[in-house]
Amino acid sequence: MESLIHGKDEDSASNLTWQAVWFSVHTVLALGSWFALMLVGYALNPLAISQSLILILSIVVPLLFGYIVNSFRQDDMAPLVWLVGLIWIVIVCMWILDMPTAPNACLQCDATEKLSRTFLSWPMPSGLIDDDGPFIGTWPAAALLGYAIGARFSLRRRSR
Repeated sequence: MESLIHGKDEDSASNLTWQAVWFSVHTVLALGSWFALMLVGYALNPLAISQSLILILSIVVPLLFGYIVNSFRQDDMAPLVWLVGLIWIVIVCMWILDMPTAPNACLQCDATEKLSRTFLSWPMPSGLIDDDGPFIGTWPAAALLGYAIGARFSLRRRSR
């Protein structure tokens, strides 16, 4: 009886290890697809491309990549990578909120204005983190969300 229980624990630990490995792999794939998009954009260097279009592409490209990857290898951990994006955006939010304001750096902004002007550059950039808020916080989190949505669509299609 004792060996059955021990064997069950061993299988559970092994399964947990593989889930952690695949979760990490899917996170790297999601961020890699977004990084490839950024490299292509940097190589093409299109003038006057809007940040809204980049945000949409940061969702759509990883979404398609997540759909394709999960079509070949069905994995229940792939749709959970959005959690990494959530944790990342919270960490960056805390960093932004702790920053002091000054001239040319969101002078006299409240917390909501600091975040919206940093992450969305709306109504204008905040001047915090050298106006790289979308690149550092918004777009990677959006890529992880897009990958998770694409992987979920792939799982739904396969389960029918």
